[in-house]
Amino acid sequence: MHRYRRADVIRILRITARQLAQWQKAGLVAAADTYSFFDLLQMKKIRDLRAKRVRSAVIRESLQAMLKQVAGMENPLLEAGMYSTGARIAFRHEGHVVEPTSGQFVMDFSTAQRVVPANVKSMHAAETASEYFARGVALEEDSRSQAEAIACYKKVLELDPGHAAAYINLGTLYYNRQDFTGAESHYRKAVEADPRYALAYFDLGNVLDETGHVGEAINAYKSALQLAPTYADAHYNLALAYEKTRQPRSALQHWRAYIRLDTTGPWATHAKNQIRRILETDGLRVVYRKKKEI
Repeated sequence: MHRYRRADVIRILRITARQLAQWQKAGLVAAADTYSFFDLLQMKKIRDLRAKRVRSAVIRESLQAMLKQVAGMENPLLEAGMYSTGARIAFRHEGHVVEPTSGQFVMDFSTAQRVVPANVKSMHAAETASEYFARGVALEEDSRSQAEAIACYKKVLELDPGHAAAYINLGTLYYNRQDFTGAESHYRKAVEADPRYALAYFDLGNVLDETGHVGEAINAYKSALQLAPTYADAHYNLALAYEKTRQPRSALQHWRAYIRLDTTGPWATHAKNQIRRILETDGLRVVYRKKKEI
């Protein structure tokens, strides 16, 4: 089985080294030099839950509770359907949906009484969509298979039109092809499918910035940060966008937020240099000093 290095995981999932380290510290991901494809799928689910502001502790407790409740289950992230219910997690397994930490059944899928929201597909369709999504993720690794990856994600959306992660991955494939119109369209659909998905707003901000719509990009980055205030990359890109629009004081706020979240590395060095440059301008140095004195 193909193994993925840490750098590969960070690139494929579009996360930071800090995020991966935090997941390891929280006991969600094993510390290792390389990871399997199935490890990659698990980390993608963790990333999606964290983007929805589900705390790492809640994810860990839910996984542990699920293992205790279901005999023979080894990996709830792969063996059961999963989604967030506000600040908690529910798992779909063998026709039932349960919040494992409380032991409460969320929905009964029995044949006698089936109450299914309009946005929930049949179990078979959901499983098939997951299979196509996993195949799309694998195909993205090979630059020669990008068209096949796109076809897989489109199939996911045929089966599950509300699959926000598929819209995001499609948008990124179009973005990498410099088809910014296609990328923007899919990122906007991801936002519509899941308005609490911080990554969708972040990616939308990136393509809007790339196409010169910096004002709209700023709004998208701010939306991402409202959902995930510790989203370091969103602070970084928002600071850049504010500098482009000649708003140094607003940029300063987000450069400072970034270095609190990422203290080392080239991006942190650049952020510190920008802070120093902004503070050296007339007026801002005085304002900053007064704030510190207060």
